[in-house]
Amino acid sequence: MTLAHLCILIACALPVVCAGLAKSKGFGKRRREGGFDNHDPRAWLARQGGWQARANAAQQNSFEALPLFIAGVLVAQQLQAPQGRIDALALAFIAARLAYIALYLADQAWLRSLVWTAGVACCVALFFSA
Repeated sequence: MTLAHLCILIACALPVVCAGLAKSKGFGKRRREGGFDNHDPRAWLARQGGWQARANAAQQNSFEALPLFIAGVLVAQQLQAPQGRIDALALAFIAARLAYIALYLADQAWLRSLVWTAGVACCVALFFSA
């Protein structure tokens, strides 16, 4: 397994981490007390505000980012790009995604958008890395 393959697994885990953060406010409470409602989780999440709502949005965006990243890694490897370059771009993408999530939670919209652009640039660069 290459470092880029490990980065794919990490990228797949990021939406789950964001979902956990978004739902964490409701853990340990009963539904009638505002606790997490697993019978209707989307409606419960839609009622959340602040950083929990932003964590849910980061979850959704993390899922949206996956296809381009996974395709970029696989295409770069199929085209036999240097593995070191693929690994570096994959690591840069993961770093950008981690920063993106942190900036989303901190409500830093302008910086978040800048970091999002860097992550997309890493994905596009993977396609042209051979």
